[in-house]
Amino acid sequence: MRRFLLASALFTAFAAHAQVKVDDPWVRATVAPQKATGAFMQLTSTKAAKVVAASSPVAEMVEIHEMKMDDGVMKMRAVDALALPAGQPVALKPGSYHVMLMGLKAPIKAGDTVPLTLTVEGEDKQRTTVEIKAEARGR
Repeated sequence: MRRFLLASALFTAFAAHAQVKVDDPWVRATVAPQKATGAFMQLTSTKAAKVVAASSPVAEMVEIHEMKMDDGVMKMRAVDALALPAGQPVALKPGSYHVMLMGLKAPIKAGDTVPLTLTVEGEDKQRTTVEIKAEARGR
């Protein structure tokens, strides 16, 4: 019985973790004085969910940001959550939604691997994390 419960718990954790697929994660490389950069990827959730937080050991602060035109001016702002409709890919890309890494602890060079953690909340309010290894790409 104990093995069955352990196997069930591991399967449940795996199933929750596997609900969000991450494609082509990358981070924009920086230059020495730069203290912020963006991370980009495509997210697809099997069930309706939302990204409610992000973190990385390479930055003091990590937020989900949106860029959009407002009265003819491109503006960037943090969002509380990023909706992931079931089965629909959501692109995080330059000039749109992205993960903003601020207060970088060191420059990020092309070829570096940047660890990111996204916290995803399902409609049932259950939260899971998605661990990502994003490659740094040149400007």
